[in-house]
Amino acid sequence: MSKRVQDEKPPMLPEAEAWHQEEIQAQNVRYRGIVEEIDALEPEREKWIEEFLSIIQTKGFNMTGDTRRKIGKQEIAEKPDRPDAMRVIW
Repeated sequence: MSKRVQDEKPPMLPEAEAWHQEEIQAQNVRYRGIVEEIDALEPEREKWIEEFLSIIQTKGFNMTGDTRRKIGKQEIAEKPDRPDAMRVIW
């Protein structure tokens, strides 16, 4: 197999490596903060989902123009039985 340019990257300068590590740490801190916020919304999100499912089963939704369609219970998928089923951020 022949060498490809994208397989060989130049070594990072020490300053660039230090900056890179700082950025990784800062992004990990931001990520953890976002995960905490979204996980804290879980009970409220459950309520929103229940309200949405109720609306589309009773009132329906507009398919096109003023044509409405109700979604039957048999058409709605069941929530998976695992702790991370509704997780937003991975």
